[in-house]
Amino acid sequence: MTKDLTVGNPMRLILGFALPTLFGMLFQQLYNMVDAMIVGKLLGSAALAAVGSTGSINFFVIGFCMGVCNGFAIPVAQRMGANEPSKMRRYVANAAYLAILFAVVLTVSTGLLCRRILTVMLTPADIFHDACTYIFIIFMGIPATFLYNLLAGIIRSLGDSRTPVYFLALSSCLNIVLDFTLILWFNAGVAGAALATVASQGVSGAACLFYMTRKYPILRMTRDERRLDLHACGVLCTMGIPMGLQYSITAIGSIVLQSSVNALGSLYVAAVAAGAKVYQLLACPFDAMGATMATYCGQNVGACKLDRLGQGIRSCSLLGLIYSAAALCAMLVFAPQCALLFLDSSELDAAFLVELTARYVVIQSAFFFPLSLVNIVRFSIQGMGFSPFAILAGVLEMAARTGVGLLLVPAFGYTAACFASPAAWVCADLFLVPASVACIAKLRRIYPNSPEELPLPDPVPLKAGVHR
Repeated sequence: MTKDLTVGNPMRLILGFALPTLFGMLFQQLYNMVDAMIVGKLLGSAALAAVGSTGSINFFVIGFCMGVCNGFAIPVAQRMGANEPSKMRRYVANAAYLAILFAVVLTVSTGLLCRRILTVMLTPADIFHDACTYIFIIFMGIPATFLYNLLAGIIRSLGDSRTPVYFLALSSCLNIVLDFTLILWFNAGVAGAALATVASQGVSGAACLFYMTRKYPILRMTRDERRLDLHACGVLCTMGIPMGLQYSITAIGSIVLQSSVNALGSLYVAAVAAGAKVYQLLACPFDAMGATMATYCGQNVGACKLDRLGQGIRSCSLLGLIYSAAALCAMLVFAPQCALLFLDSSELDAAFLVELTARYVVIQSAFFFPLSLVNIVRFSIQGMGFSPFAILAGVLEMAARTGVGLLLVPAFGYTAACFASPAAWVCADLFLVPASVACIAKLRRIYPNSPEELPLPDPVPLKAGVHR
């Protein structure tokens, strides 16, 4: 049920691991797409704008949850690569304890603050109630988010990228059924879309837990391995919190940008919301590449096979370049048709909304290769053990989006907003690419010998985030 990524052709391994992960990402995006399509088609552009206006704050909180879970999985991958199953199981147990703590704190705090946050973000009055209802329910589902993402991250760290996909496929179908049931039959509005998303993710997480307890003998723990270990918790937090903060810091810029778009009016909010759904679907391969590289680099650092790190990054970057070119060509032709998936063509302003949405999608697509490098290189650095570096990249992304939102959108309007994310990706790459070279060089200084001569010790956080 597990896969060793420390032996074999890097390109073949990365492609074989990334494809199942990609299907999982696509199913996960299907949650949001179905919500947007059903809300936009059945409830109108105002309801779509309400859901879309919560996107940045949603990313701020849920992105932190996902980042923390991905970070918790890195020590698991490193112990797997080092062939130390007992230490790996100890990290799994303590990751579960920390996830429960984080889930409780975040659920309570975000539930209390969501209305105030939407007010600060200048959410238009005509969509405020629906926006607040939607995001409150999503925040109440944070425990389900932690459950699925932690378990999926652990399974991927063991080298199995397929199993999480099966449960996401099941829950995606459930999400579609619940969307139609709650919105059409029970007239639940945007609340129904949010409830469907939370319930579906909870099902996928519960299915992962049920399956893991029965099908992964390597995860069967002794009483000592299940014991709370403060050292293990420290290592997990050193990996997980910086990765979570990286998402949240990046999202701060998105919140500022969203506030600037909100000030343009609900039509522009709806256009960005529809365009973001298309973009998120197109960007799934980059998310899959990032998740793959975190596991790949984690296992190879654990095995002290440092030569394979650069080989893997170059191979995955080539895949990113090929896909980026293909996606841009497709969107130059089909962007308006993709926009219509989320918009009602019978609405009065439909033609204008389609043009705005298509413009957003094409501009994002033109900068997909910088986005691919952001995901590939950042997750590779995290897999190597340098999670704090991800925060610096997130700061650069935040600064770029904030600058565009505060300075350029008021002056140049909607088109400036379309260039905010591309500017953030380019700024992050200017730091990440040389940082990855420096990280590999530092690992070579720490572990100068071959794996046979120098096995990797138990991780202890260093200043730069490397384990020694």
